[in-house]
Amino acid sequence: MTERKKRPTLQDVADRVGVTKMTVSRYLKKPEQVSAPLRARIQQALDALGYIPNKVPDILSSSRSQAIGLLVPSLTNQVFAELIRGVESVTEPAGYQTMLAHYGYSPQAEEARIATLLGYSVDGLILSESVHTERVRRMIETAGVPVVEVMDSVSPAIEQAIGFDNEAASFAMTERMIERGHRRIVYFAARMDARTRLKIHGYERAMRAHGLEPRSLRTERASSFTRGALLLGQALERWPELDGVFCTNDDLAIGALFECQRRGIAVPDRIGIAGFHGHDIAAVVVPRLATVITPREEMGRRAADSLLRRLRGEPAGPPVVTLPFRIDEGGSLRPAS
Repeated sequence: MTERKKRPTLQDVADRVGVTKMTVSRYLKKPEQVSAPLRARIQQALDALGYIPNKVPDILSSSRSQAIGLLVPSLTNQVFAELIRGVESVTEPAGYQTMLAHYGYSPQAEEARIATLLGYSVDGLILSESVHTERVRRMIETAGVPVVEVMDSVSPAIEQAIGFDNEAASFAMTERMIERGHRRIVYFAARMDARTRLKIHGYERAMRAHGLEPRSLRTERASSFTRGALLLGQALERWPELDGVFCTNDDLAIGALFECQRRGIAVPDRIGIAGFHGHDIAAVVVPRLATVITPREEMGRRAADSLLRRLRGEPAGPPVVTLPFRIDEGGSLRPAS
């Protein structure tokens, strides 16, 4: 078993530089209060000793950790990578660390991760889910930390929601597909989380509004290019007359597009394909994928900014902020007649 080494202390650094421990502490908290030559010497000593700041005393004395907990359901999905980038573009300049946790779309895992983050005394939470267990709600109420929920501006929020209307976005894309002459549209859904169900509802409302029959294939498994290809095969076996595919995200849509190309099915003449979220790859496949462009990075920035304002005792803004989405027709839908 590896023996745990003794960490260098402030006194070790002070002894190496030849100053008091208080001077080193002052440098770590407010470097500008120490002269430039002394700052350089202290930093050299810190680097040489591999000093690791001990945050526990600061947390105990101020009840602040200077850390924000951020929960996402996936670390491999580009949607959440851009959300994280937006959050950190605000928290890092403000001197806050982001403590990241993922829960794999599991309410029980989210509960465990939130308990851990609150155990580390994070100053606030940004949650990418709007449906939580009762224990999560009790823990957040007990901790008394500010919370912002993102990705959805329709579901009831604990305190504040900053997102977009998934159902309206899905309705708008379905309408656009119908306008372009795609009428036998099948919806591909994965994971079946709350946001996916909102998208399905939007698709079904648009289809029924035009007197068309909603049809969908659903899986609890993760979305991927491979899953999209498999779903396309299943859809063609079940509804060979289909002329449109709308997917809950771009991964499924691009998988369906590749499968059409493998089978020699013309896109968009025979089948129109649309995705959701506007991943980078959607802009470079041929034909360019029609997709709903969603404001992931802006959501992250707005959520982090609101959280930090609340921590400073400032107004956080409205309890619900709905950001706009945009329909990009790409080249995978039939052109307007």
